[in-house]
Amino acid sequence: MSDATLSPAATAAPAPQTRSKSGGFWSQLWRQFRAHKGGVAGLIVFIFILLAVFIGPYIHTIDPNKIDIKAKNQGPSLLHPFGTDNLGKDMLAQVLAGGQISLAVGMTAMALALLVGTLVGVLSGYSRKLDGPLMRMTDLFLALPLLPLLLVIIMLFRDTLRAAFGPETGIFILIVFVIGITSWMHTARIVRGDVLAIKSQEFILAAKSSGMREYRIILKHILPNVMSSIMVSATLGIATAIITESALSFLGLGFPPDFPTWGRLLFDGANFLQINPSRVLWPGLAISLTVLSVNYIGDAIRDALDPKAVKH
Repeated sequence: MSDATLSPAATAAPAPQTRSKSGGFWSQLWRQFRAHKGGVAGLIVFIFILLAVFIGPYIHTIDPNKIDIKAKNQGPSLLHPFGTDNLGKDMLAQVLAGGQISLAVGMTAMALALLVGTLVGVLSGYSRKLDGPLMRMTDLFLALPLLPLLLVIIMLFRDTLRAAFGPETGIFILIVFVIGITSWMHTARIVRGDVLAIKSQEFILAAKSSGMREYRIILKHILPNVMSSIMVSATLGIATAIITESALSFLGLGFPPDFPTWGRLLFDGANFLQINPSRVLWPGLAISLTVLSVNYIGDAIRDALDPKAVKH
């Protein structure tokens, strides 16, 4: 009697404690993320860069395009913490302004690449008829030499978009489109592999047998289960887009000279490397820290979403 009486209590008591401790999906993801020291450090650095880039101009109020010939090629000082360029422009103001453009390009291009990659990956993994053509198209894009392709597209459409939308907006649209449309292939392959594994599960077969429409199965059952791969691709996509934009700007094919980005600042400062090395140091350091922090965040998210890494 005593054993029979105590056994239900023993099994029922731990249940609410386990639920309260485990919490929801996002709280569990955050606990696993915090265990990754590199990811936490990367998140702190990335948040600091975002705050500095978007709030810094309200504190350091010097116009990044203000020319002061008397103060040209100066080193760091209280008035100009990062020094000045050959025209007397404040380097800190230019780095902050350039960061806004570089981060905006990276995030927007990442969103476009994720949209295309997720769409292709889901359709390819879910539909046998579309799998062959979509994967061959993906292989074709992977086989293309991306940098020469980027250069050709920009040279062909740069003047047209500048005339239609203005020099800054036109180049922004062109660079975001070019980077996004050439960066979706890896996301598509990863998502396709996840969809192939998920669609053979019993709950998908049950949804099909119940008469649920195909698009509802994709929206309610497929997409939520591939979100982990999409989140990891998002973080890595930002880093790739920032590097690509910096490379294009460094080659002189990005934004206009009076519209600074980190890559453009590197391009402009390369000729003054021996006279004023800080002109290359600060934008290069900004690019390196941003890309490194985003990569650490991506690694931490990947480890946090790995079922084998879950700690009980």
